[in-house]
Amino acid sequence: MQKSTGLIIPKAAMMRLIRELCQTSLGLKRGQDLRWTTPAIEAVHTAAEDYVTEIFESTNLLAAIHVKRVTINHKGMKLARKLHDE
Repeated sequence: MQKSTGLIIPKAAMMRLIRELCQTSLGLKRGQDLRWTTPAIEAVHTAAEDYVTEIFESTNLLAAIHVKRVTINHKGMKLARKLHDE
């Protein structure tokens, strides 16, 4: 049973990750930041956690349960991502 419905990744860590990804992908220098609204960060945060959760669920169903294992592994994650992205 699910214990909570809140987000798993801390907000501060997600904000740092978003900032770093933006700087890297847009070629911004250190100190140059884009301004994000709170709802925009929350939307990216929720979407990222939903995606990761779906991949873990798929890995569990496709790879672990199919071969009667309790744990997931890297090969199962790669298969789940490949099938999810197609």
